[in-house]
Amino acid sequence: MKKLLIASTITVLTLTSAVTTPKAQAADIATSICEYVATDDKKRMRSFLKTNKLKIRRIFNGIQCNGKNLLEFASTSGSVKTGSLMISKLPKKVVSANLVFLQTGSQPLIDAANARVSS
Repeated sequence: MKKLLIASTITVLTLTSAVTTPKAQAADIATSICEYVATDDKKRMRSFLKTNKLKIRRIFNGIQCNGKNLLEFASTSGSVKTGSLMISKLPKKVVSANLVFLQTGSQPLIDAANARVSS
């Protein structure tokens, strides 16, 4: 009876920890991406994405920094390097849909977005 109780307790603890881990990891990933965009650290952002086997195309819709999507956040933060990286990696449709948000930001990002959409 004791063995059954111990085994079931271990199983419940294992399943509980497995369920909560991805949410915590996703929050850490989003925080890291937002920090890299805010500091305009393109090299560390690329390295982080590669290490975690992530692509900007796949995570773009799921991450918001201060209530803004990644391109809008890069634009308002003046992060030209990371913003240009995202513009080059995102589909033209997504970039053209976000042109409105970029208009209030830095001119190099506006130019990069317009070049991406028109090509």
